[in-house]
Amino acid sequence: MSREEAEKYLYYAMTIGEQLLISGAEVGRVEDTIRRICMAYGAERVDVFSITSSIVTTMYGNFGICTQTRRVRGMANDLGKLDDLNQLSRYICAHRPEPSEIRTRLSAIEQRPVYSFQMQIFIYAVISGSFSVFFGGDLRDMIASALIGIVLKLLESFLKRSSLNSLITVFLCCGMGGILANFAVRIGLGHRADLISIGNIMLLIPGIAFTNSLRDLFSGDTITGLIRCMESVLLAFVVGLGFTAANLLF
Repeated sequence: MSREEAEKYLYYAMTIGEQLLISGAEVGRVEDTIRRICMAYGAERVDVFSITSSIVTTMYGNFGICTQTRRVRGMANDLGKLDDLNQLSRYICAHRPEPSEIRTRLSAIEQRPVYSFQMQIFIYAVISGSFSVFFGGDLRDMIASALIGIVLKLLESFLKRSSLNSLITVFLCCGMGGILANFAVRIGLGHRADLISIGNIMLLIPGIAFTNSLRDLFSGDTITGLIRCMESVLLAFVVGLGFTAANLLF
């Protein structure tokens, strides 16, 4: 394999690893996937280092030494895409396809259908209303929480288009959720603002991120685990701060 071919295969291995990390994979899986793909194409040794925001890979072989770095921006948990990428990595290791085929399969994964915006709004309403009832709310609290969940989805989508910091986006959504919950009680739509708000909090609480941080820590990826844990704790603090600030207004 020539050096040019090695660089191409390493590029696609890094792309798959990046998409795995963005989709919610643990860093151990990302590093192992990149390593296996490179070894499948004839690399004699592959050194991969990954954290939540960066991947660095050096590949050794008869083509020389190839190193590539990838800056990873943002996370968007997508278990469907994660499964497709895992299947693709296994296919690559088993069949060693040409770069053009890998590019085609990656494009197909990127273009896979996702939930429509209307369905996402419906899901936000169902989650908010369900958790409100789960924690002791009545029918009115459920309806109020579901309606606020719809507003929060619309607000979140608008704020994300503005390229605001994710913490500021969460703080503003939480503040709006707290204000609307208290307002709903004032006008008689709901009975308890806390039970209305708790349904909305479940939309924003970083449960998956915190679970992933513990998984990384137990797997021995201490740096990544600590980074994800701190991000989760900070995000949870912002969620609490947003709803507390809204409640203080009332």
